[in-house]
Amino acid sequence: MIRLFSIYYPIRTLVLLGGEALLVWTSFLGATLWRHPEDSYVLLNYEGGHFKILVGTIAVLVFSHLFDLYGQAQWNARGELYFRLLMVPGILALLTAVVAYVFPRVLIGNNTMVLGLLLVTAALFTWRLVYAWLAQSSYLRERVYVLGVGERAQRLLNGLRTRAELGVQVAGWSGNVEGALTREAIGAHLVELIREHRVHRVIVAMEDRRGTLPVMEMLQLRLSGVTIEEATSWLEKISGKIEVDNLYPSWLIFAEGFRFSASFMLLRRLFSILASAILLLLVLPVIPLVILAIKLDSEGPILYRQKRIGLGNKVFYCYKFRTMRRDAESDTGPTWAGDDDPRITRVGHFLRKSRLDEIPQLWCVVKGDMAFVGPRPERPEFVDMLSKAIRYYPVRSAVRPGITGWAQVKYKYGNTVEDSKEKLQYDLYYIKNMSLGLDLMIMFQTIKIVLLGRGAQ
Repeated sequence: MIRLFSIYYPIRTLVLLGGEALLVWTSFLGATLWRHPEDSYVLLNYEGGHFKILVGTIAVLVFSHLFDLYGQAQWNARGELYFRLLMVPGILALLTAVVAYVFPRVLIGNNTMVLGLLLVTAALFTWRLVYAWLAQSSYLRERVYVLGVGERAQRLLNGLRTRAELGVQVAGWSGNVEGALTREAIGAHLVELIREHRVHRVIVAMEDRRGTLPVMEMLQLRLSGVTIEEATSWLEKISGKIEVDNLYPSWLIFAEGFRFSASFMLLRRLFSILASAILLLLVLPVIPLVILAIKLDSEGPILYRQKRIGLGNKVFYCYKFRTMRRDAESDTGPTWAGDDDPRITRVGHFLRKSRLDEIPQLWCVVKGDMAFVGPRPERPEFVDMLSKAIRYYPVRSAVRPGITGWAQVKYKYGNTVEDSKEKLQYDLYYIKNMSLGLDLMIMFQTIKIVLLGRGAQ
């Protein structure tokens, strides 16, 4: 760890950021020299060229930060990281086109910015590959100590050891303590290993901390610059979900994330409206065909209206194209749809498989009852039952429910309490890590799922 401005930073993060800034600057500078070989000196020194390159470099770094490319979050697939990486020059290309149209003299001419962005894209991808190789070296890998025993600690230990891209080396854990696992024994083992191996981080994975947590030793380590973290944070990075078992409310309170600023929520709302309007235009020719198919297949209304729980536990009406027979719940009452549910009509099977039944929910997004991306809205009867059975279930109502969401792209359709618990863990991850970049990723994942017909019910 390196301390700058009273803050400790991992060496590997500074290497990543510094190398990326240097490559972006070099790419824009190289593009200028390439496109203006004879008058580049004048452009750079007398027409603000160096300043324009600096602005372009800062813009790349800022957008990379907005897409969480420098954060501790780790994506479950390498393609997710590269997708976010590709979004940075893509967005900058759009902004450059707008600036070139409105203020054509601001940019360096002769398509220099276009060439610069192409070089930046190649440089970013190449640097990330080189950095991934460098991160395997001991100089850039963080050494951690797993404090705790039991199933949760073992699961964390296995995850850290098998995920090389995390840049973590396990220096030891409490399972190697000889004799009884007392506070004194664990504390002595922890301090000894940290002195021998210069451990950077201690991850606390104790299920029962009473009488065994070496508080004073951990305080001493914390004051000496060693980072202390909950196992929940690392299990979140490894799995893409927040486990509710053994989750302390204090972690939710003090954890980073949970972006609920007015400006971000307004931006997210505008993004939802724009995405819904575009999708409505795309599916507009299909709607008459869906209506005709429903009318010819079975008796009953075209649309199905159902009460759902939205933002702040408020009840709203969610609209869908009807996929079940008209009297589907007359005998059973509210129930989840099951595999090969006999209540689903022939056309309903196709609509659910293709997700066309959810087109009317776009109107719910426009009205403000839903967002385009978020936890799926649940029925009041199920919310009451699940809130009693699953801890932290009401946290889902902190944001608007969505047509699609992180739980929908990461987990199958659920029709049991255990399924709802698993999906809640993904919903908590989304709520904590909300960003426009994550929303875009979920939307593209949804498109792939729809095209492949996965997860429908």
